[in-house]
Amino acid sequence: MDQLVIAAKTRSETGKTVSKQLRANGRIPAVMYDEAGKAVSLDVDSLQFNKVWRNITATTLITLDVDGTKYDAFIRDTEYDIKTDSVLHADFFVVTNTKPLTRSYKLQYSGTAAGVLKGGFMVKHVPEIKVKCLPKDLPVRVVVDVSKVNIGELICVKDLDLGKNVTILTPGDSVLISVAPAR
Repeated sequence: MDQLVIAAKTRSETGKTVSKQLRANGRIPAVMYDEAGKAVSLDVDSLQFNKVWRNITATTLITLDVDGTKYDAFIRDTEYDIKTDSVLHADFFVVTNTKPLTRSYKLQYSGTAAGVLKGGFMVKHVPEIKVKCLPKDLPVRVVVDVSKVNIGELICVKDLDLGKNVTILTPGDSVLISVAPAR
């Protein structure tokens, strides 16, 4: 996937009036936080932000270009107005890619298990897993292909391959899915 970039400008003025003016001009007020807790007020173009925001997950690393300086960041939080279908405010979390992060992933499944096609039932055991790695190595999502699982077979956490830089913290013998015979 191409690296997603959001251009931002620092701003010194804050408050409700300034925020309303920014939104009227097609900008979104935002705040950039770093790992030390320091906050910087920003404003970003709403069209550019929405184009990126609507196509990412919580673990997608973006490039935040603040007045020409580039940072690796996550979109941590947004304030969204459902009536106007617009983002009112955004929070970015800047990372240094030197300190590993721990994240939980809900598992997604692809395919139809071969055992299900033969009359079995697929049973999901573990709904999510925990991983630890540098922010640049975080997977966007964890998809488990179940198409080759027959009746009586199972897929365990140790069967997942997320890359050599990703450590799975969930015990390897934990069963993700199994296919049980029909009763």
